[in-house]
Amino acid sequence: MPTVFLTGATGFVGSHVLRELHVAGYDVRALVRPGHPERTRRIDDGIDYVAGDLLEPGLLARAMEGCRYIVHCAALYSFAPHARPLMRRVNVLGTTGLLEAARVAGIERAVVTSSTGVLHAHERNASAYHRSKVDQERAALAARVPAVLVLPSAPVGPNDAKPTPTGRLLLDFARGKIRIAPPRGGMNVVAVEDVARAHVAALEHGRDRERYIIGGENLTFEQIWAMLAEITGRSNPRMRVPYAVMLAAGWCDELRCRYVSKEADPFVPLEGVRMSRERMFTDGAAAREELGLGAPSPVRDAMERAIEWYRAHGYV
Repeated sequence: MPTVFLTGATGFVGSHVLRELHVAGYDVRALVRPGHPERTRRIDDGIDYVAGDLLEPGLLARAMEGCRYIVHCAALYSFAPHARPLMRRVNVLGTTGLLEAARVAGIERAVVTSSTGVLHAHERNASAYHRSKVDQERAALAARVPAVLVLPSAPVGPNDAKPTPTGRLLLDFARGKIRIAPPRGGMNVVAVEDVARAHVAALEHGRDRERYIIGGENLTFEQIWAMLAEITGRSNPRMRVPYAVMLAAGWCDELRCRYVSKEADPFVPLEGVRMSRERMFTDGAAAREELGLGAPSPVRDAMERAIEWYRAHGYV
């Protein structure tokens, strides 16, 4: 089997993609940041870790030598104001440089992880992350290496260590930090294992420069809260706060993070508050049919696996 160069292998989605590539029989050369702790728990000898930085793409072409494909999962996702400039550099410029290095290295095909958030990025409430993913897609489609785009919705499951904003929602609920009833919005939620399998399917069967939406279940926030209450045993919050009050709190926290605690992460993310009223629903049936994927896994089971992982690793 050919060797796949994988970015983001130590992250949430990327770690699952790594496993699925291995199951499919590929050798994997996984990019980790310089100074990352040495990887001692390898799946087997088919996994090779190399150090590099997306912001130094000139050094990556040599690391890709001998690889046939690239799967690009690495990205920066944050609601923190201080992270927005770096987020654009990593997600947009990093992708541009990586794919040019891939061309130099003779890579035949790339799979790039995008987000269904790009489908809503024209809206006024779109986050800086989703706007950066729009520009990342443009860079990928303009690259001289044929690229396939995978657009997952909000993935949930084990190994979301940082965690992502969706994982933070689950973790805060499990810790009993959610005391306010959910807003009227909603989102599509998908098991992270389905997202990983979709990456391998896109590598093998996807059409060049095509976008594949990978979704699970469309859920309102009330439904998500109800699922989490059953899974965690926590009570379902019923107190409601007017949106105007939440928006004001978000603006106050935004200003605190911009001008007072400049390296802090927000307690009430303004972007999260704005997105909370949107119903970011989607349908991945067309992609599942074209890529030969089965029906999506139950989201409730994926949430259970996520909560179990957090408990096993001392987060809760």
